[in-house]
Amino acid sequence: MTLWVKLVLMAAQTADEGAWRQTLAANPKDFPALFNLGYFYYQQGRLGEATPLLRRAAQVSPKDFNTRFLLGSALQKQERLEEALREWMAALEVQPGNWKLMQVMSVEFSKGRYFQEAAEVALRALALQPEAETLYYLAIKALQDSGQHDNAFDLAGKAMQLFPGSARANFEYAYHLHKVGRLSEAEGPLRKAIEADASYEEPYFLLGDVLFRKGELEQAIEQLEKGLALRGDHTPARLTLGRIRMNLGKLDEAAAVLEKAARMDPKNHQPMLLLSQVYFRMGLENKARAAKEVSEKLRAEDRGGVGYRVFLR
Repeated sequence: MTLWVKLVLMAAQTADEGAWRQTLAANPKDFPALFNLGYFYYQQGRLGEATPLLRRAAQVSPKDFNTRFLLGSALQKQERLEEALREWMAALEVQPGNWKLMQVMSVEFSKGRYFQEAAEVALRALALQPEAETLYYLAIKALQDSGQHDNAFDLAGKAMQLFPGSARANFEYAYHLHKVGRLSEAEGPLRKAIEADASYEEPYFLLGDVLFRKGELEQAIEQLEKGLALRGDHTPARLTLGRIRMNLGKLDEAAAVLEKAARMDPKNHQPMLLLSQVYFRMGLENKARAAKEVSEKLRAEDRGGVGYRVFLR
């Protein structure tokens, strides 16, 4: 689109804005003017002006899907999550088969820590689109977050059967095998995931942990380092690598790995806790004591997190 065309469109929209305002001055309940002016402000990022107009439009025409959806989107952009979700729930009552909106809502429910609701809406979307691979992963995570581990495991197994060549499907199934301690069974799907997509870092990290737990330390190091080459900020992988270096007696290397983890993830208490153990083994008692104190302070600051919440419809 050329600059000239953009200027023409902007001029036309400005003229429309004036016309919509005139219409609303004559009839405050004119739905097209309320919606179009609200949409115009939404597009411009003028959310504070868009929201009341869209709310008025929803009051005039409560069964209009687009109004409810747009109002929810405007509220979400203002971080008014609960209000946004209520509007989207109303939109779903109008279009109960809109699985794309369900997909958005599941993510937003999870952000608000409404894990049960996130799982319910993800499963609704999946029931409508049982061949959509990404919906399986959305539902698996939502089930996992809501504490429905067995259901998440079952769904991960179904996804792997449906999408046997998918790196993500193999990883998800392996993750749940690992979670219940079936390490030998997890290794095969992890290697399949790596074969399917060598740029996908998560299988390397999990395979490294599996090999570490099986006592295959050098092989574990190889997989963890491959994963870190793809994603260097993965703290759990660096912690595992630090533990392996400790077990091998390579304390200087363990300290270097954990010090980097602490720098990259300064609010996480675990790197400092492991560092205190490494320093102690190295005979650096003052550094060990200081690292432990930092770890305890960070752990105390991290307590009291928000748990499950119930969304009041």
